Amino acid sequence: MSAPRDDGSESIRMPAPTAWPMLLAAGICLGFAGLVTNAIVTVTGAGLAVIAARGWIREVLPVQHLEEVELRPAALRARDVLPSTARVDHLEVGRDGHRMRLPIEIHPWTAGLGGGLIGALVMALVAAAIGVATHGSPWYPINLLAATVMPSLSGAGTATLEAFDPTAFGLASVIHLLASLLVGALYGLILPLVPRHHVLVGGLVAPLFWTGLLWAVLGVLNPALNGRIEWPWFVLSQVAFGLAVGWFVSRREKIATLQDVPLAARAGIEAAGLGPGRDEA
Repeated sequence: MSAPRDDGSESIRMPAPTAWPMLLAAGICLGFAGLVTNAIVTVTGAGLAVIAARGWIREVLPVQHLEEVELRPAALRARDVLPSTARVDHLEVGRDGHRMRLPIEIHPWTAGLGGGLIGALVMALVAAAIGVATHGSPWYPINLLAATVMPSLSGAGTATLEAFDPTAFGLASVIHLLASLLVGALYGLILPLVPRHHVLVGGLVAPLFWTGLLWAVLGVLNPALNGRIEWPWFVLSQVAFGLAVGWFVSRREKIATLQDVPLAARAGIEAAGLGPGRDEA
C-alpha cells in the first residue's frame, strides 16, 4: 500500500530484490551436472543450493524484507481508465478476411497416399521389366534396392544379384512401399503449389532432381553400390513412378482451404467471437 511521506511524496512498499533465487538455480544445475562429470561438482552444487535456500527463506522469515519505492507525482501518473458504454464488435468467422492463404485449393491427404501406391506398382513393374531385359532376371533391381541395407549384397557378384533371395525381397518390398508412400504424400502437398503442368513436373522434373541427389549421395556413402546401379534405366523407372503419381494426384478433386478462419477456430477452440453470427445461428 502507498504511504505519504513528510515531504508530501508517496511511496509503496515492495519486496526487496535478492539474488538468492539465481544462486539456488545455479546450485541445482551444478548438482545435476556433477552426475555426468565429477562428484566434487555435485557436492559443490548441493552446498550452494542449501546456502541459497537458507538465504532466500531468511528474506521472508521471520520478517519479510521490504523496500520503499517512490511513486511519481500525481500529475505525471497515468489517468484512471474510465468505463465505456460503447459496444464491442466481435469478428466473425468468414467475414472481412484479412489474409489470403495459398494455395486456395489443395488435394486431400488420401490423394498422395493413393498416388504413392499406384506409383509403387508401376515402378515395380517397370523395374522388373528392365531387369529381365538387361540381366534376364527380375530380381536384379530388387536385390540392388535391398543392398542399401544389406552390406553382403552391395559387393556380391552379378550371379548372386540375379538370384531370388527371400530376405532381400522382403526388405526391398518394405523399403519400396514406405518410400513410395512418403514421396506420394509429398506429391500431394507440393503439386497444388504448381499452377499447371502437374504431370510434367511430377513425371520429369521431380524424378530428375531426386535421382541426381541420390546419385551424389551414394557416390559418397557407398561408391561400390553406386557403380552397380545402371542410372539411365533407374531414371526411366523413376519417371514412370512420377508420371503415375502425378497423373493420379492431378485427377483427384481438390478441397478449398480455410482462407479467413482464425487458427483458434480451425483448432476447435470455442471462444466468444469465433462462432457464427446471430443471423446465421
